[in-house]
Amino acid sequence: MREKNIILILLILILGSWWLSFPQDSQKKASVSSLPEKYRKWLEEEVVYIITPLEREVFLKLTTDRERDMFIEAFWKHRDPNPSTPENEFKTEHYRRINYANHFFRESPKPGWMTDRGRMYIILGEPNDIQRFTGKQAIYPCEVWFYQGKTELGLPPAFHLVFFQQGGIGEYRLYSPSKDGPQALLTTYEGDPIDYQAAYEQLREIEPELANVSLSLIPGEESASIGRPSLSSDILVQRIETAPRRLVEERYAQKFLQYKDIVEVEYTANYIDCDALIKVMEGEREFPFVHLAVEPQRLSVEQVDSNKYFASLKVNVSVTTLDGKMVYQFDRSVTLNLDREQLAAASRQPFNLHDLFPLVPGRYRLSILIKNEVSKEFTSYEKILEIPKSSGPHLNSLLLGYKVTRQEGAVKNLKAFRLGQLQVYAQPGRVFSPADTLFLAFQVKDLSPEERARASLHYSILKEGIEVWSQVKRASEYSDWPFVVEPVALSSFSPAHYQVKVSLSLGDKEVSSSEEEFDLSYQTVIPRPWVHARILPVVSDPIYDFIIGSQLFNLGRLDEAEVYLAKAHSSRPDSPDFSLNLAQLYAQKGEFEKIIDLLAPFIDPKNPPRYELMFLLATAYRKVNQFERALNVIDQAIAHYGININILNLAGDCHLQLGQRVEALQAFQKSLELVPNQPEIQRLVESLKEKK
Repeated sequence: MREKNIILILLILILGSWWLSFPQDSQKKASVSSLPEKYRKWLEEEVVYIITPLEREVFLKLTTDRERDMFIEAFWKHRDPNPSTPENEFKTEHYRRINYANHFFRESPKPGWMTDRGRMYIILGEPNDIQRFTGKQAIYPCEVWFYQGKTELGLPPAFHLVFFQQGGIGEYRLYSPSKDGPQALLTTYEGDPIDYQAAYEQLREIEPELANVSLSLIPGEESASIGRPSLSSDILVQRIETAPRRLVEERYAQKFLQYKDIVEVEYTANYIDCDALIKVMEGEREFPFVHLAVEPQRLSVEQVDSNKYFASLKVNVSVTTLDGKMVYQFDRSVTLNLDREQLAAASRQPFNLHDLFPLVPGRYRLSILIKNEVSKEFTSYEKILEIPKSSGPHLNSLLLGYKVTRQEGAVKNLKAFRLGQLQVYAQPGRVFSPADTLFLAFQVKDLSPEERARASLHYSILKEGIEVWSQVKRASEYSDWPFVVEPVALSSFSPAHYQVKVSLSLGDKEVSSSEEEFDLSYQTVIPRPWVHARILPVVSDPIYDFIIGSQLFNLGRLDEAEVYLAKAHSSRPDSPDFSLNLAQLYAQKGEFEKIIDLLAPFIDPKNPPRYELMFLLATAYRKVNQFERALNVIDQAIAHYGININILNLAGDCHLQLGQRVEALQAFQKSLELVPNQPEIQRLVESLKEKK
């Protein structure tokens, strides 16, 4: 039992890290009937006509009232036409429409919001004009509503809606020219039920204006002029009923569900969209680097004084296996300080955040989370990332740049989208103007000098699958080899969507290729971003061996991990972090003497190392039966960091092995005071009490 308990504690220590979880498709939805009344009313009555299917699905997957309240706040916030004002004008108007419908359209037992008129009023608002046809023997009571200027909803510039009392009794129904026809509006029509023309002629003699809308709800439609009912009118009604769903970007709802347990409550309602560019480049080491650029939809800043503004961003990047196992993650803070002139310039440009990190080959899920601590907004980006193992001559990912500069002198530090001495400026949207030069940038790997002498690069740009530009160059023509940048003037291209392909050939045989896409805009100038880019140490820095070794460790590839972690440690033997990670690997392999050699030098009562290091060292001492040394480290850890059940249980176990039953009992009892539900420890306590 004690052995298992210690191993379990050690595994928690070794594997414990911040964990980013992804919601599963199998997550269960609650039934509407199981919701508390407040939320059932909100879903089924208050927003029933404007909530999207995805929003509804997400709402039903929420499990607490707190989550539901947060979602409702986000729901309204993403419909607010003017977020800078205290009032949400959309929400205010929506509830006004509901109240109006309930007051004026209540019919029979139905509340107003459930009627056809109420539904259309809540969706479209006040008509520009209403004509009422009542009190006439020849036609049933009717209303004709006229709307104009609703094109932002994807509707015609002008249209009508007709409501009528079928048979002259009950509620007003929404009229359909094809399903009802003019005959449904007449009280005395006795002709052929499918003769719309005859019914139209009879109605026109009684009420010409009503007859005009009886065959089509869209003014001027041709079918109405030849006596046929309009199917376009039914399509119009369908588009009206789905119009509110086109006003909102649904992605926020997915992000709410995905991040509700990760980001703080004040952020969850404030998701903003982003675009991202992810490229994998191999560089000069045997492992590739992931280069990334993230472009948030907006960047909010806070004013400090009359000429100072700032934003504070928290960035988290994580890489997991597809089944959710953490491989690598890092956090960093970004502070942006601007004066008024810089802010004015920045307001006309998008903001881009650039970064890069090494990653072992494999298939992963990449997740980027950025929180703006000033505005309490967050954005995120996810991508399935596939990094194949290098084999034979090949091209890295093709990068499309809008500018390239040459770095003078010896370039040592690493920066996103830098190829040797060439800094490529790239933007996630990959949009260019005819005035731009398109730079095709990439790296050629694993090509011997002999192969380079006979290698060629084939460039091709296609539009709708048809090649519109091509070029072939010898590999020997490029002076920055193995880094290649090929400029292409876009002035002769027409605005459209294009595909680019670059192929590497040896003789007549194509051995590798890379493809990308871009859009050529009608705009003469494309706003280019202002960029915050992280600068990393030189490629020979042991930090990269440490990172790669840690990734291999997390993947369970211990022998490979040991090579990199040992190399990092040998470069910086005085680094507690490097030593701790290598010691954790030795713990997995059961090599506890090596752990002691690594970690014992860091024990200093005046300057204690991290708790994790002390706990692992104490565990290693216990494993090799050096119980007193283990207790010495435990005492120092408790003196500096306080108690928890893991350290108390380890102390109790060491005392027990030394025959110090009283001290062991005290440690175990203290552990149970902190967490009573420990059956194994409880049995140990009872056993020790019996032997007193």
